[in-house]
Amino acid sequence: MDLNRKKLLENFSTKRILIPVFIGLTVIGYMFYRNNNLANLQHLKNAKPFWLVMTMVVLVVRDAGYIYRIRHITEKVLTWRKSLDVIMLWEFASCVLPSVAGGSTVAAFIINKEGIPLGKSLAYVMVTAMLDNLFFLIAVPLVLLFTQGEVFPDVEALPESLKAGLEVAFTISYVLIAFYASLMWYALFRNPKAVKRLFLRVTSVGFLKKWRAAAYKHGTELVWASRQLKGYSFGYWSRACLSTIFVWTARYYVINCLIAAFTNIGFQDHMLIFSRNLIYKVVLLVAITPGGAGFAEIAFPTFFGKWLGSFTTVIVLLYRIATYYLYLIFGSIFLPRWVARVFGAQVKPELEPELSAK
Repeated sequence: MDLNRKKLLENFSTKRILIPVFIGLTVIGYMFYRNNNLANLQHLKNAKPFWLVMTMVVLVVRDAGYIYRIRHITEKVLTWRKSLDVIMLWEFASCVLPSVAGGSTVAAFIINKEGIPLGKSLAYVMVTAMLDNLFFLIAVPLVLLFTQGEVFPDVEALPESLKAGLEVAFTISYVLIAFYASLMWYALFRNPKAVKRLFLRVTSVGFLKKWRAAAYKHGTELVWASRQLKGYSFGYWSRACLSTIFVWTARYYVINCLIAAFTNIGFQDHMLIFSRNLIYKVVLLVAITPGGAGFAEIAFPTFFGKWLGSFTTVIVLLYRIATYYLYLIFGSIFLPRWVARVFGAQVKPELEPELSAK
């Protein structure tokens, strides 16, 4: 895991934070300008207080669930305070790094610096990734069943070829996630050395050779992680699975609460909104911008504009504030305190101005 204090601070530099903020707010500003609906902001006063409160409750509950899960998965080696730091910085990393990269490498480094051996740190992060993927793989067939195939947005402005392409792209993504989750399960619990050999063979031919070193490193990490996960009880895994279901259900339900705050929707609508959120998140996985900035704002009306009409842009702004910009702020607060606590006197004087600026 090629990460150190200097590299960590580079990942969380002011420039890295401002770029996604600029992209996201520029897109939202253009959406307001194009739709000429700035006047809709005055309707914020008509929001239903219950659902606004529920939005905040769901956000708090979601983070509490993440904190509980990482503490449980690390066998309570992390205290509640350290678990809070890990989750806030993990979310921060996910906001400032491209969606395809995610914050997993940073998360493993953070957990390791909390005093947990590197092999176990990698194992815990891989377990959370595998559980997250399993939730998605199980949830998708269920929502397709409950929504009777209406999960994909039916927007008249989109040509039929694009609508069909969205379904095909989602199907391919689902298959790839299923393959990745299966490979991770096999590597972590069955035969990590075989998976490592597979990585090396695949990267031993043609243009793939340039990734051979990375494949060797990742394969070695899988072997390390596999050794750490032997002997855990059924209770350990059941709690890990239940907490995963809990946090992802809460994570997806934020949009439901925001939409319900400004329009009247029934149970079936709640199910459909929740279901479309699954597809929406898959779209964001391929985003090349930090935290999906720009992509998240552009794609939102396609999936949820049906319920909001001209008010969609306002909800996009509220949604990104609650689930994205808020965590940029939290991360900027937690990072310097965490660095000071973990590295202490090791923090070089020339880094102090940058940390205080955060």
